[in-house]
Amino acid sequence: MLWGIDLGGTKIEGVVLRSLHDVTPVVRTRVNTEAYNGYGHVISQIQKLVEEMKQKSGLKPESIGLGTPGVFDPVLQGMKNCNSVVLNGQPLKKDLEQLLDVNIELANDANCFALAETHWGIVKEKCPGARMVFGIIMGTGVGGGIVIDGKVWNGLHGIGGEWGHNFLDESGGPCYCGKKGCVETVLSGPGLQRFYTGITGESITLKEIVARFKQGQDEAAISTIERLCHYFGKAVSVVINLLDPDVIVVGGGVGNIDEVYTKGYEWLKYFIFNNRIDVQVLKPSLGDSAGVFGAAALVAE
Repeated sequence: MLWGIDLGGTKIEGVVLRSLHDVTPVVRTRVNTEAYNGYGHVISQIQKLVEEMKQKSGLKPESIGLGTPGVFDPVLQGMKNCNSVVLNGQPLKKDLEQLLDVNIELANDANCFALAETHWGIVKEKCPGARMVFGIIMGTGVGGGIVIDGKVWNGLHGIGGEWGHNFLDESGGPCYCGKKGCVETVLSGPGLQRFYTGITGESITLKEIVARFKQGQDEAAISTIERLCHYFGKAVSVVINLLDPDVIVVGGGVGNIDEVYTKGYEWLKYFIFNNRIDVQVLKPSLGDSAGVFGAAALVAE
């Protein structure tokens, strides 16, 4: 049995899967995160969730995979870069192992997304022999994850795949990380909305921007989506030049924009250091299940 927990900003979801080969959930349930009550409350909510999973399944875990909204520092043994800021600096792995009396395997949400799509999602369907998968999440923020031979690559500092905070272009402006022009400032949903507002003075949602782009009458919307495609190709070309993955999977709200896979792909072809482009860039297939399924896959051997 594979036990996984997806620790999100508003909810904590848990699942028990039968095996890598049979992902019919034995149990799937959730509780509210309630991070505004502090770190201690968050870990007590995780404990509450695990107890519920044990009661419903009649089973007891030996290991639990945990997807987190940030990075576990393997040297300092604490969390960092978490958008749920109460987790930053906290020894989450140690605290949970003591509280639950089980082994905990941690990875960030982008890594879990990539792992799930590799084992059960679009990668297995479209590129089953893939050895290296790069998973991208482009939504409120921008993140990335690396899977090699079916396992997450966390890296020496725990930041393997953190492509969202590479420098891309000054026009993105300041980033919450303290730098300027990160990939996240240019390609995230809020980044695209800021660009549109900067042209028009009008604040509208990304969904409305895309609708106006498709209507073909709003020059600012056209500029926003064309800029997205240009910089998507430029940013992802760096990943390909460094890692040369077999397949790239793009999740998140921005990843739902069809032009990323057409015009964005053409710009990717232009920017990579090669005379052609063979790598597939795919939409995911698991939807909301990817995070918690990927967390469960962390404990698969």
